[in-house]
Amino acid sequence: IKWDGKYVAGVSKISSLKRTTEVVKHREGGDASSSRKSPGRTEYDAITLERGITHDDAFEQWASKVWLQGAGLGKEVTLKDFRKDLIIEMYNESGQLAISYKVYRCWVSEYQAFPDLDSNANAVAIQQIKLEHEGWERDTGTNEPTEQSS
Repeated sequence: IKWDGKYVAGVSKISSLKRTTEVVKHREGGDASSSRKSPGRTEYDAITLERGITHDDAFEQWASKVWLQGAGLGKEVTLKDFRKDLIIEMYNESGQLAISYKVYRCWVSEYQAFPDLDSNANAVAIQQIKLEHEGWERDTGTNEPTEQSS
């Protein structure tokens, strides 16, 4: 995962990239027995990023651009640069870039600094952000990696 041109430390889980286009049914004149279907509005599902808690504050800094507690009355929200383009890169077993997606105009709608804490559980503390966005596309400039000979 990259934003602002930098890789974000420790991201271990990303939800799927999914878009759904509404189906609009209509009838054409003179054809009362069946309906036609056309594409309507396209919606993009939010993306969730998870990572173990680290000292890297990238999640918190971005979430604070939407709401900053303690900033003073009327200054809690700073909409300057709160939207970012995101790059999701996937690498093969050889460490070569295999596929890449660009996600546009993302912003943090939900931020979880840490999960429920239970001293009796054997679990990793996970940090999470939920990103709303305005669409994505595959980076066609990323070519299929060549096989490396052994």
